Amino acid sequence: MSQALHPMLNIAIKAARAAGSIINRAALDVEVLKVGSKGPNDFVSEVDRAAEEIIIQTLLEAYPGHAILAEESGREHGAKHSEYLWIIDPLDGTTNFLHGLPMYAVSIALAHRGQIQQAVVYDPTRNDLFFASKGRGAFRNDRRLRVSKRLRLSDSLIGTGFPFRKGDNFKRYMKMLELVMQSCAGVRRPGAAALDLCYVAAGYYDGFFETGLSPWDVAAGALMVTEAGGLVGNFTGESDFLYQREVVAGNLKIYGQLVKMLAPFTRVLKDADETRSQDPLNIGAATPAATASDAGSGSERDATASFVAAQGGAPASAKSPVSEK
Repeated sequence: MSQALHPMLNIAIKAARAAGSIINRAALDVEVLKVGSKGPNDFVSEVDRAAEEIIIQTLLEAYPGHAILAEESGREHGAKHSEYLWIIDPLDGTTNFLHGLPMYAVSIALAHRGQIQQAVVYDPTRNDLFFASKGRGAFRNDRRLRVSKRLRLSDSLIGTGFPFRKGDNFKRYMKMLELVMQSCAGVRRPGAAALDLCYVAAGYYDGFFETGLSPWDVAAGALMVTEAGGLVGNFTGESDFLYQREVVAGNLKIYGQLVKMLAPFTRVLKDADETRSQDPLNIGAATPAATASDAGSGSERDATASFVAAQGGAPASAKSPVSEK
């Protein structure tokens, strides 16, 4: 990497690569792995746990006073009341991994006082490292990321994720999917939300939506999108999405069109006290996005203005243009 990185981002990259090495070694002989279940269609392997262990060990060796929120161990490790919170998914796409489908990643984000500041998503099968620091842009390896420039949903490729847990509202999702599929150029579902969001940041997708996601699924990828000049929010277009189990992302134009389409399906928690109890560090408000009224109106100019105001200026891609290598 040619650019100087924030020290905490460097540690996150070190942790992600260490976890990726464990995952790559295990991928050579998946059949012998011990696999458990957290619920119907929700698997956890010894690789998830080993990868998470090395990530937490690496982070806490460098920053023992930081807090941890991890998919497998929750808040068991780290300080309990730190202003710094690492949000970790050691293996996003476990089902893909267990079937030998090379679409999975390590996801690590750092929040400080409720704001996502650093993010790493590492794809060990392709040795692709996505990373971002707030205000400094998003990158894939040494290449600067920028969201796509498509203007119309009808020309757009949209990523999504299917509901798969018992109790998920399949009928609700199928109605959303029907609307989106009939309005866009194509829909893709690889099965790893962290990578999906990185693909929005890279411009491979023009937009993305999914329900039922946890904070560790989206925290790192969300910063990639906003640092690449895009928007992330819940289905009403507000920035409160990490703990709401619904997310939509895209470039400025497509985001507004998706929000207008998905807003009727929102399940955003209306009780502020309930939201705060799930999100004690206010992480859910970490990523700027268009307001519900802006996005719901379908006005891309309003969505753009809201994003610029939330950033305190122009999007990262406009603030500091970097020549791609």
